[in-house]
Amino acid sequence: MDSIDNNVFISLRKIICDQLDIDEERVTLESNILEDFDADSLDIVDIVMSIEDEFGIEVPDDEIENFHTVGDVAQYIEDNT
Repeated sequence: MDSIDNNVFISLRKIICDQLDIDEERVTLESNILEDFDADSLDIVDIVMSIEDEFGIEVPDDEIENFHTVGDVAQYIEDNT
């Protein structure tokens, strides 16, 4: 994984914390969104919609299945903004 821009991580962490009502300290690049935060598919859809709004990108449905960790999502944002 390439180096992730800290501003991308901070914005992504805020989105995840707001959507899942969790503390920022729990969110790291290695955090597994489904397993570590007990997120479900609806949570993922909400997170992706917020990412699209925040970063001005379109996330195809087939890409979402590749999002396992926070780092995976951050890398996708980096690669597509």
